[in-house]
Amino acid sequence: MDRRPAHTPARLDLNSDLGEGFGAWRLGDDVRMLDVVTSANVACGFHAGDPATMRHTVRAAVARGAALGAHVAYRDLVGFGRRRMDVPSEELRADVVYQLGALQAVAAAEGGRVTYVKPHGALYNTAAVDPRVAEDVAAAVAAVDPTLVLLGLPGSVALDAAAAAGLPVAAEAFADRAYTPEGRLVARSEPGAVLHDPEQVARRVLRLATDGVVEATDGSLVTVRADSVCVHGDTPGAVEMAVRVRAVLTAAGVDLRPFVDA
Repeated sequence: MDRRPAHTPARLDLNSDLGEGFGAWRLGDDVRMLDVVTSANVACGFHAGDPATMRHTVRAAVARGAALGAHVAYRDLVGFGRRRMDVPSEELRADVVYQLGALQAVAAAEGGRVTYVKPHGALYNTAAVDPRVAEDVAAAVAAVDPTLVLLGLPGSVALDAAAAAGLPVAAEAFADRAYTPEGRLVARSEPGAVLHDPEQVARRVLRLATDGVVEATDGSLVTVRADSVCVHGDTPGAVEMAVRVRAVLTAAGVDLRPFVDA
């Protein structure tokens, strides 16, 4: 049985990675971003975030009706969770359970609830192609709450493993990332991997919402199924880009709301 949320071209979710400060260090403008997006991927303390930051972010998200997602990661504060790590299965599963549980407690304290999970950085990319890591993430999430949705790349091993574990799954596209002709994300180490022009990004997202395609680096069109589109909150001009994306989608009649109930 396919438990993926139904996708229609007229409906789309905008998500952003938020709460990624740590202590006195702040990254991005979460409050302004939450006035734009409909789902919040909240850092759970392993790649960024701390208890006070998590609570502040969750409080702001709940006040705006945004869906709450656990942005779980490798234990890598120094590398912002973007370094691939060889973590044994038992440890990785415990790490995911720990992060998810922490955010659930914060959400409960603020009158909200966690409805989905989105791995971060290297864990996201590794789980997309590595069956063992994908199964570990899925098993950890299912052990905590089998109703949680796993958000990931369409056609990825991560979504296959989650579905096999009985989790609902949702497919994600990226507003500000370049795609290869094969439909994969261009590595951040490559020139042009991250897009910064708000107009270009807004047009890409509108085309994705209405036609289900994105333009790849070679100019070809790639079919991308997406229940949610991510606008990264840590890139320069992220809020302005998100504002423009939302404005263009709204003008075109696209219904913007969380892909899961908040």
